[in-house]
Amino acid sequence: MTPFDTLTDLPTQLHQPPVRDLAWALLSPPLLDSTPLAQRHPLSASRWSRQPGLLADWLRGLDADSTALQHWLAQSSVRRLGLYYERLWQFALNAAPDVDVLAANLPIRQQGHTLGELDLLLRDEQGVHHLELAIKLYLGPAQAGGEDHAHWLGPGSHDRLDLKLAHLCQHQLPLSAGSQALSVLAELDIQQTQAALWLAGYLFYPWRHGCNPPQGANPQHLRGRWLHRRDWAEFVSHPAAGYWQPLARQAWLAPARLASTELYTPAQFEQWLAALPAQANAQLLVRLVESPAGDWVEAERLFLLNDLWPDQAS
Repeated sequence: MTPFDTLTDLPTQLHQPPVRDLAWALLSPPLLDSTPLAQRHPLSASRWSRQPGLLADWLRGLDADSTALQHWLAQSSVRRLGLYYERLWQFALNAAPDVDVLAANLPIRQQGHTLGELDLLLRDEQGVHHLELAIKLYLGPAQAGGEDHAHWLGPGSHDRLDLKLAHLCQHQLPLSAGSQALSVLAELDIQQTQAALWLAGYLFYPWRHGCNPPQGANPQHLRGRWLHRRDWAEFVSHPAAGYWQPLARQAWLAPARLASTELYTPAQFEQWLAALPAQANAQLLVRLVESPAGDWVEAERLFLLNDLWPDQAS
């Protein structure tokens, strides 16, 4: 589903956190390989897709000097994970050798009311494209099979996979074909666009019994597990190598890579866990193992949820 299968391991080889996130955005597989409307990798018609080594060289160069990327990200006080993901894509597409970014976050209005925004308008050798980008983390059901998109919830329990797909396919993607958008596009000398989505992220499966993936899931989708707080003691009674620690939301994209000085000791993790309120928001934890280079890399990730989830929003 991506044109960069040979570069799958590259994000784990990079050191600068924003560069690793950028590489993850460009190289990670989509959650689904079957969607109601077209899905298109934003770089699918670029020279980078035909010569992945060029993209790898560009990313390694940024890892050596990330000044340009850091400056780009600093221009916007992005706190939401989805907006951060979009900014990473914008940076890459502006740098791609044969892709022209025509607009980003283009508002479409009717009589002063904003109907929505077009995430990206770009031109490549296959024409002009309206692309909607999304990064999502969904947790599968503990008491159902998992095939139904409605049973996959965001960690805050409000977002659902079926609702996100419906919003993308029934509102966001058709927006560029509406009369209000056509007049805006005409001002940009755009007569016709091809609309498609790109939905990336992770699917988290219930720890104890698991569940089936959602209908149309990409077999190569990224995954983790989830469990309630009450099950933590049993979960860690079957220890695996390495150490657990929480990840800040801004670090939820690329697999974690930490220096030994950033690593929680077991005592520090226990102190953190003891201080965590019983009804705390969902916490993303990673298990870190030592790499041959001496730093610590993510071996698995899971969501730790309060015992009332999903009935109580987190």
